[in-house]
Amino acid sequence: MSNIDTLSVNAIRVLSADAVQKANSGHPGLPLGSAAMAYELWAKHMNHNPKNPKWPNRDRFVLSGGHGSTLLYSLLHLFGYGDLSTDDLANFRQLNSLTPGHPEYGHTVGVEATTGPLGAGMAMAVGMAMAEAHIGAKFNKEEFPVMDHYTYVLGGDGCMMEGISSEAFSLAGTLGLNKLIVLYDSNKISIEGSTDIAFTEDVKKRFEAFGFQTLVVEDGNNLEEIGAAIEQAKADKTRPTMITVKTKIGFGSPKEGMASAHGEPLGVENVAAMREKLGWSHTDAFFVPEVVYDNFKAIADKNAKVEEEWNQMFNKYCKAYPEMKELWEKYHNESIAKDLINNEEFWAYPDKPDATRNLSGMVINRIKDLVPGFIGGSADLAPSTKTYMKDEGDFSKENYAGRNLHFGVRELAMAAIGNGLALHGGLRPFVSTFFVFSDYVKPMARLTSLMGLPLTYVLTHDSIGVGEDGPTHEPVEQLAMLRAMPNFTVFRPADATETIAAWYYAVTSTGTPTALVLTRQNLPQYAGSSKEALKGGYIIADSSKEIPDGIIMASGSEVELGIKAKEELAKEGIDIRVVSMPSLDLFEAQSAEYKESILPKKVRARVAVEAAIDFGWGKYVGLDGAYVTMKGFGASAPAGELFKKFGFTTENVVAAVKSVL
Repeated sequence: MSNIDTLSVNAIRVLSADAVQKANSGHPGLPLGSAAMAYELWAKHMNHNPKNPKWPNRDRFVLSGGHGSTLLYSLLHLFGYGDLSTDDLANFRQLNSLTPGHPEYGHTVGVEATTGPLGAGMAMAVGMAMAEAHIGAKFNKEEFPVMDHYTYVLGGDGCMMEGISSEAFSLAGTLGLNKLIVLYDSNKISIEGSTDIAFTEDVKKRFEAFGFQTLVVEDGNNLEEIGAAIEQAKADKTRPTMITVKTKIGFGSPKEGMASAHGEPLGVENVAAMREKLGWSHTDAFFVPEVVYDNFKAIADKNAKVEEEWNQMFNKYCKAYPEMKELWEKYHNESIAKDLINNEEFWAYPDKPDATRNLSGMVINRIKDLVPGFIGGSADLAPSTKTYMKDEGDFSKENYAGRNLHFGVRELAMAAIGNGLALHGGLRPFVSTFFVFSDYVKPMARLTSLMGLPLTYVLTHDSIGVGEDGPTHEPVEQLAMLRAMPNFTVFRPADATETIAAWYYAVTSTGTPTALVLTRQNLPQYAGSSKEALKGGYIIADSSKEIPDGIIMASGSEVELGIKAKEELAKEGIDIRVVSMPSLDLFEAQSAEYKESILPKKVRARVAVEAAIDFGWGKYVGLDGAYVTMKGFGASAPAGELFKKFGFTTENVVAAVKSVL
């Protein structure tokens, strides 16, 4: 290791330790142990340009062990990303700083993914590698590898313990994603002590079983050994690679090798002792010698030339293949679907009863012809969730150009991989499973919301309408769960028009994920349904009175009950307004005037009808209203019998309305 390399690695360590100490909060152990591998990777193997952090063909780096965020922030500062300053490092974990406790996508320039929940970054990296493989298969030509980058992910023992990493890497091995390189920071320490108390498996053999090339670096401070492993990983053209890098947590400090180095500041005296052991003669916090900055600048300038060479190649590509240039622009145009609002063919549908999952499948097969970057699949449920795109092929080791993704029975990893696909850029992804399994999806859907990614979740079999499969497969509380999540739009459509509206919203969203919650059973088409569904709630069948006698609010399959109840009540001279509310989230976003026009405050006789728990409806029902909702779990029986058993009948809705008049 040259002197400048030693200084540069130690600069990362010192800045990381100083940031944690200044905040009196954080995780110094990973940055100190992993500084050498991170420097070797970023300085000598990764193609990245700090002057253009969004260069499409840059190598991606994900810090899956997000608690070690000062490692990433130190790298970003030293390389000059976004003018991240030492003042920013000194504000680590402080309000409104650019250096939050865990890396946040969209908040700090150069951060490729929001990480923190261990293992999540591993799966998102798999999604990025899949995106690279797919776009490359679509666009690359001989002598023009316009999409040809690596995806690197760094994580530790905790990431390897979490089940999501096994789910994701099992798929990565199956797909032969050879441009995915995993750096395993193996220090054998977790919060409670040695990993031997709970984690003794041979991780290397596990990855071999997944289909990875597996390499071992015995000395995590040996740059030459680390570099040779990275180059060997790149040389394998058929398999992803996992590199076990044996490190010491808290390297260089008196807490080296100790669990206490993981998640607490080293202490002022220990930081000073670390400086002395590393041979760092500068005692001022956050001071880095100019010679170190010069080293990082020289590396950055060299990488800028790599991008310039790519730009020249891409310009030649566009001239040689103008049709591919046009297609590239469509792939990267987030607004490509906006014009569908006035596309009559897009909004057309057969006027017959149908399940909204079937109608969604119809729309998916329209979108795929209009949005070329549209890609997605399910957790082994495409025949049931109706998410298969006709004539588009299956994404596989033999065919990365396929647009139908097969995630296997891996819902948690599927959602994170979907995040990775969206993070990469150039694609409009969706993922799918049964609605009840949104419980598996939720942790990664939360990250989708935090990152503001327009990933679409297609969730079918939405209620007790599942029927014979019974309560394990009948969602009850899941609507409330997803509706409770900030920056997440839930759409439960009642018919074809509302289903098309839901998909229109999903494929035009730029900063919010969308869940389409869809039925297994057939539903009628309604004369009163319209594009007003995009407002989340609208009048689908109105009262003849200026002020209706009462209001029935419903979503999805229960809209039918509301309309039938209105008809029955009319026979008794009771004039009811029926409001379809496919998206409570979108309704809340409307103006106060609009909401008042739909749900006037004067009308306190209100009934909410939904085959789910009532949580979340209270603000609309009020103290004087009533509910026709689920009170517990479902049961195993034909769907028609279950709807009767749990009170979802016209008669029961009529009685509920009368009870509040």
